[in-house]
Amino acid sequence: MLKQLEWAGGEVRVQTGVHFWEGNVACAEGALAAGCNFFAGYPITPQSEIIVRLSERMPKVGGVCVQLEDELAAINAVIGAAWAGGKAMTATSGPGFSLMQEGIGYATMTETPCVVVNVQRLGPATGQATKCGQGDIMQARWGRHGDQVTIVLAPNSPQEMFDLTIDAFNLAEEYRVPVIVLSDEIVAHMREKVIVPPEDEIRIVNRRKPKDPNEPMFGGELIPPMAALGDGFNILVTGSTHDEYGYRYTADPVVHRRLVERLLNKIMQNAEKIKMVEAKNLEDADIGVISYGCTSRSVYEAMSHAERKGVKVGHIRLKTIYPLPEKEIKALSERVKKIIVPEMNFGQLCLEIERIACGNSQVIALNKVGGGLPITPHEILAKILKEIEV
Repeated sequence: MLKQLEWAGGEVRVQTGVHFWEGNVACAEGALAAGCNFFAGYPITPQSEIIVRLSERMPKVGGVCVQLEDELAAINAVIGAAWAGGKAMTATSGPGFSLMQEGIGYATMTETPCVVVNVQRLGPATGQATKCGQGDIMQARWGRHGDQVTIVLAPNSPQEMFDLTIDAFNLAEEYRVPVIVLSDEIVAHMREKVIVPPEDEIRIVNRRKPKDPNEPMFGGELIPPMAALGDGFNILVTGSTHDEYGYRYTADPVVHRRLVERLLNKIMQNAEKIKMVEAKNLEDADIGVISYGCTSRSVYEAMSHAERKGVKVGHIRLKTIYPLPEKEIKALSERVKKIIVPEMNFGQLCLEIERIACGNSQVIALNKVGGGLPITPHEILAKILKEIEV
């Protein structure tokens, strides 16, 4: 490795210190800090700065960054790299995320750890490619066919683009699952201070390897170990229904139920451990707000204005969209009569909040779509004051 760095001009993998980065650059640097050594992607607005940054940096630190012919090839290359022992990532937006869904489903079924970054833009289809949107919430959770679940993280700053990308790799390695970093155009292109700690202070998780050649890698325990192809183990990898050793059982209902239940349970039984949430004023709130991504930035300012007017706003900001922090959402709904959910879509997360909230709490959507314009603090404040008066 020392020779490799010397050959590369001595560039370090982790650029510690204080930086003024946009979100996409912070994401790329977070991936490198997490140990990512393979990136495959296809340029698409508004995530292209990620692939540009990694194409510059990865060859200098011993990694591989490749631009492929399309997003289908990219996600499949990432899966192959992960099974070859790499820490692999791709990044895309809108139509590219749609194209990757089958591959993400295959990664879920084969328990392949990898990271998929989706920088949301306005759709459907090509839509307004350079504008911000938050319309991929339901797709991130339900985009694949069949019973499946994965982890979805939602940063709201360049600092969190760095931090949550590292978390995404750690979660992928720990739970053997594809993890989606669901960003948006505003956060991706926002420039702010990003603090990169010393390398020895960054928590890194690596997948657990089997110790016994006969140890099953697709069952036997909730999260089985994972060997790489070439490690000397007999490995069968298939997207078809399979037993704990990877053998196909495409007509056995017992094998299928056991497999899919375990794939769901390894996430849902660890939901309390996985979830990340920022909560404020939940105990004495007059009204609730639940937000994520760029929209949460406007909520902060709206809360300050509301408090100056004597209105206490209980705020839950979701860093983890899936699995949802149901305990916190339910607790807020037990304390307030109304919960406002601001989103740059026509109400996708709002449906999930309605499902979780107790019956005495009304869930109210605040939606804005078109032109990529964010929901402003004034708009959120006006909604809060209106609902308080009603």
